Amino acid sequence: MSEDIEAKRAIWHSRRGMLELDVLLVPFAEKAYPLLDEADKKRYQDLLECEDPDLFTWFLEHTPPGTKDMERIVELVLEHARKPR
Repeated sequence: MSEDIEAKRAIWHSRRGMLELDVLLVPFAEKAYPLLDEADKKRYQDLLECEDPDLFTWFLEHTPPGTKDMERIVELVLEHARKPR
């Protein structure tokens, strides 16, 4: 799969329909995802397979994701969201 198609697919799947998740995931997919290394891209793709309620609690830092890989990608998304624009 070409990188362009992969990036567009990540953006599309980042649209969750829950505003709180969309404001975190869509900008991350648009701006940060293309710059990730292959391992972090895989982590993000795995993150997108998770259920919205789980993502919501992880991003609000109510509960930890439970695996080091998920913790890493959640932190990358949160760091991206915290950057001044």
